[in-house]
Amino acid sequence: MSTVATCLATKRPGAVSLPPSAKVLAALDLMRDRKMRSVLVVDAGKLKGIVTQGDCAMKVLRPGLSAAETSLEAIMTREPLTVGPEAPLERCMDLMMGQRIRHLPVTEQGHVIGMISIGDLMRHLLNQQSQQIDQLAKHIGTTT
Repeated sequence: MSTVATCLATKRPGAVSLPPSAKVLAALDLMRDRKMRSVLVVDAGKLKGIVTQGDCAMKVLRPGLSAAETSLEAIMTREPLTVGPEAPLERCMDLMMGQRIRHLPVTEQGHVIGMISIGDLMRHLLNQQSQQIDQLAKHIGTTT
C-alpha cells in the first residue's frame, strides 16, 4: 500500500506558503508562477489555513473586493484537513472525495512538509497500476 511519503518523494520538496497578512494578489501571482491552484497560509511555522483559486474567485473577485487589499486571513479556509506522511493514499483519496477538496497539506510533528493534490494521487495510483500490469504481462508471457 502506497503512502503519502511515496507520493511526496516524486514532487518538489516543501510546500508553497504565505503568511496570513499577505494579500490575495500575492497568492494569485505565486499560484500562477508555480502553476499551482492553492497556497498554504503559515504563521510562525504553523499551518493556519489554505487559499485556493476558487476562494480568490468566489470570496474576492465575485463580490468586487480588491485582490491587492484583501488579506489571505480574510478568505482562507481555517484549520484545513491534514494528513501525515504515513497516511495511505487510499485514505487520502477517500478524504478528498468525501470532503470535495482537491488539496491536502501534509504535516509532521505540527510542521508542514508538503502538500498533495488529487492530481498527484491520480498520477501516482495510475503509475502504480501500470507497473502492476507490466509485471502481470511479463508473468503471463513466461508461463505460456
